Amino acid sequence: MSPELLSKTLAILARHNNMTIATLRPDGYPQATTVGYVSDGLIIYFGCGVHSQKAQNIARDDRVSAAIDEDHANWAEIDGLSLAGRAARVTDPSELAKANTLFTAKFPQVSSFPVDMRLAMDIFRVTPSVISVLDYTKGFGHSDLVAD
Repeated sequence: MSPELLSKTLAILARHNNMTIATLRPDGYPQATTVGYVSDGLIIYFGCGVHSQKAQNIARDDRVSAAIDEDHANWAEIDGLSLAGRAARVTDPSELAKANTLFTAKFPQVSSFPVDMRLAMDIFRVTPSVISVLDYTKGFGHSDLVAD
């Protein structure tokens, strides 16, 4: 990924709070839900309920897709990310601590969540393998595709 494209991707990740993530249900249909997220470089972290359908889907099939963007009244200003990658529940204590620090910095309200609520959530890491950087200021439908 070029330095310019990496800078744009990181800026988009930093600017937004929510992403729509799609996991695969047992019947094969995609299930798209919106989650809050934080990022560390290109690694994205999100939380969800321990027993949620999303967590069960990822445990069975770790492939995910996600979109990060916002509403634009002027379609010529659209920018955002569309990505595909692998998701995994974070179990390493040092990585969990890092993710929790990132969440608390971005979403200060997290620190006031009751302990039982925090215990009912798992943190997941998304490692993108394909990123499409949308930038309609370069022309309607323009995107730069980056794959590893």
